[in-house]
Amino acid sequence: MVKINTLQKLNYAKLAELRLRIDRLMVQKQNSERAALRERMTALAKEHGFDLRELLDGRRKSKGKAKAKRGVAIKYRDPKNPENTWTGRGRTPRWMVAALRGGKARKEDFLI
Repeated sequence: MVKINTLQKLNYAKLAELRLRIDRLMVQKQNSERAALRERMTALAKEHGFDLRELLDGRRKSKGKAKAKRGVAIKYRDPKNPENTWTGRGRTPRWMVAALRGGKARKEDFLI
C-alpha cells in the first residue's frame, strides 16, 4: 500500500498519471467482476430451468422474432428518394436542407 507521505512528495504530473492508471485498473476490475457475476447468475438460472433475462426483466423467453420498437411516426418524405424520411424531431436532415436551400421548396411540401 502506498504511504501518504510518498504521495505528497509526487509532483502534479506523476499524481495525474497515477490517477489515470488507477481509473483504468478500476474499470478493468469492475468489468471482469461483472462478467464473472453474470456467468455465475446465468449458470444458477439455467440450473433451475430459467433464462436470466426472464428473471431480471419479467419477460418470457421469446421463440420468434422480437416485437419491433414503435418509434415516432414519419412526418416528412423526400419525393425524389422515398427512403429519405424524417420525423420532424431533431436536426433537419441534409436532404431537406439541400431541398429548402434557394427558397424553391417549403418544409410543408414534404409532409406525408
